[in-house]
Amino acid sequence: MLKESFPGLARRRLLSLAGATLLLSVTPLGWATARLPSVLAVRVWPAVDYTRVTLEHEVPLKFTHFTLENPDRLVVDIEGIEFNAVLEGLSGKIVGDDPYIKLLRAGRYKPGVVRLVMELKTKVKPQVFVLNPVGNYAYRLVLDVYPQEPPDPLLALLRGKEGDLELLKLDTGADVAQHGEAAKPGNQGVNRLVIVTLDPGHGGEDPGAVGKRGAYEKNVTLAIAKRLKARIDAEPNMRAVLTRNSDFFVPLHTRVQKARRVQSDLFVSIHADAWIKPDARGSSVFVLSEKGASSSQARWLAQKENAADLIGGVNLAVKDPYLARTLFDLSQTATINDSLKLGKYVLGELGSINTLHKGSVEQASFAVLKAPDIPSILVETAFISNPEEEAKLTDEDYQEKMAEAIVRGIRQYFIKHPPGPKAKMAALD
Repeated sequence: MLKESFPGLARRRLLSLAGATLLLSVTPLGWATARLPSVLAVRVWPAVDYTRVTLEHEVPLKFTHFTLENPDRLVVDIEGIEFNAVLEGLSGKIVGDDPYIKLLRAGRYKPGVVRLVMELKTKVKPQVFVLNPVGNYAYRLVLDVYPQEPPDPLLALLRGKEGDLELLKLDTGADVAQHGEAAKPGNQGVNRLVIVTLDPGHGGEDPGAVGKRGAYEKNVTLAIAKRLKARIDAEPNMRAVLTRNSDFFVPLHTRVQKARRVQSDLFVSIHADAWIKPDARGSSVFVLSEKGASSSQARWLAQKENAADLIGGVNLAVKDPYLARTLFDLSQTATINDSLKLGKYVLGELGSINTLHKGSVEQASFAVLKAPDIPSILVETAFISNPEEEAKLTDEDYQEKMAEAIVRGIRQYFIKHPPGPKAKMAALD
């Protein structure tokens, strides 16, 4: 209306406002209103274990959160943030088959406050926390949505395998009633079920190493682990459990806990190495050390892998009794000796399909190998930082060869060291 009735006056006012804005923008007294910080990106990682939502932002933010019922919702209010296109497109980030989140939306709640509302499919135990900048990430506000009733790892292990539940009952004295019924085993002479936990390294917010051609370590390790699981499950009386079966982050200590909850006989962590020089090549096997690393490269690698929790994002407010325990004792020493034997067999088989980076099993203080009662190895399948080996790691035929080589090593270990009666593990987490 002003523009139509008084065009000259309107123009002068606009120029005056523009000039005032310019003056305020250069004043050293900071009178101008600063631009509100923005959310740079939103990522959603749905999984059976839990769903994680991360909002990456420029500066530290103040926030509060609470839950509502009928319907179940998680509400997060964020102060002093710009409502931008990233937040406006939040609803499009949720997939229909997300186990826990039905809908996620954001809007301006009141001046200076953006409200996020997460509509839930079931009762959950949410965790909301902030991660400081690390690696390629700025600050991250993390919304973790855990089910009130966590998935039963034994039931997940035995689902679809006729007779496995009876075998597990005979072996460990497990309470069959709490895990459901199972058919009688076909072979009545079988009374020992061997369980191998497979740990695809990295995942979710933590991509691991990235090859020159764009391959992500987290994707390579998952692909190889799935092929390895299929081969182990095909072995008589041997079953495999994955610490993750899709693209989501699992804290290092949780990977160990998962193995202990199913009373695993072995733990095999799958990785794809990286080095500062692209000509580094070959496969390696590592086990835990209680006396320091066997080489400077092993030490560097352990430090890099142990940093996964910082990159993937661990809620430090949740106290974990497992981390507080002293891990090294007499049983740990015996477990490391068994790990070295397993590693030697697996390394020998890897040498039949790829160059070996080192001709012997190496040792370092890998956090993911610290189960005190489970022989554990970390397999570096190849150097993803080497373009030639990166191409191998993304090749399905090579992935199959890698899986078969590891299975052959495991098979040799059990032939030479047959599994005895499974002792009940102390303090299962």
